[in-house]
Amino acid sequence: MLACAPRQAMRLTAEVWVAAYLTRLRLVEIPAFVVQKGDATAGAVLVKLNTLDGQACCYQRAFDLMTGDRRWDVLVEGEEAVVDASVAKQRGFDPDLWVIEVEDKAGRHLLEEPGLSD
Repeated sequence: MLACAPRQAMRLTAEVWVAAYLTRLRLVEIPAFVVQKGDATAGAVLVKLNTLDGQACCYQRAFDLMTGDRRWDVLVEGEEAVVDASVAKQRGFDPDLWVIEVEDKAGRHLLEEPGLSD
């Protein structure tokens, strides 16, 4: 009898995740667009939330080594120019990086929603 390997959770490619995220945002009429297209399979993703009042927040994906959980953490927040400078710095470090900009006065980004937060 053959032993089966343990099942591993299948991860979406970056390109598929970004497409699904943009669709979710579009369905609730939250404008968003790709600022930088990264590596289609394994590029990291930054999500910049622009609240259209001169303020912004940038989220990055974090991995908890103790629990194995993935979550979205704030990379930087404050004046939009400061957030943009930080994003530009990250882009300089990682040419495979995806950058998505979400524009919502109410501060909605949907990153905590099931399927996007995992």
